Amino acid sequence: MPLIGLTTSDSLNSKRNPLVSLSTHYVRAILQAGGTPVLIPNQLDEPAWRELYNRLDGIVFTGGGDIETGIFHGEDHPRVSGINRERDALELPLLRAAAEDGKPFLGICRGLQVTNVALGGTLFTHITDQLPGALGHDQFDDLPRNHLAHPVRVQEGSLAAQILAEPLLGVNSLHHQGIQKLAPALQAVAFAPDGLVEAVEMPGHPFGLAVQWHPEWLTEHASARRLFQSFVAAARK
Repeated sequence: MPLIGLTTSDSLNSKRNPLVSLSTHYVRAILQAGGTPVLIPNQLDEPAWRELYNRLDGIVFTGGGDIETGIFHGEDHPRVSGINRERDALELPLLRAAAEDGKPFLGICRGLQVTNVALGGTLFTHITDQLPGALGHDQFDDLPRNHLAHPVRVQEGSLAAQILAEPLLGVNSLHHQGIQKLAPALQAVAFAPDGLVEAVEMPGHPFGLAVQWHPEWLTEHASARRLFQSFVAAARK
């Protein structure tokens, strides 16, 4: 079973004690796909994360708070929240290492944004105010997390199309930021009805793929299961 690193969030429990945290849905999705999940805490310094990185067969860059706006010279907005500088400082070089070394990686929601920013792209810091005609992508209030909020059109011939096997795919939508300028090393391979990029991949990389939705909440759908299975299979190689 390949070792799959999962990036994490920092949170507090009911007694205000600090936690390294991650939704169990990520863990279960990797286990169901045949991988062994390993949590990556944000407190690792560079020698420590590089030591762990060398032992991992693949990495999932998970969802979470916003990336610090100044890193990509983004437009400030009052809805920017959840910034964790330790997490940014860990994940951005970790993504670059995986991109350069050909280590399989899968980005999910924030993970797609990390992928784009790490490789030189930029973000809308609040889609609704900055993308004309935008959908309401932040559909996480009072709705189940597996609610299919809108379709995405998957580009024919892409790795994503081969894996998902659905040219028009229903997805959940739990984000308020998204790709504005695409990083040069990436190819946009799925789009929301308003034109927002919903998936990217790295041409020539063994498995460098990121999606804006949350497939870990959609594993009752075959397309989400295939995504995790394909990623773990690439890590196994």
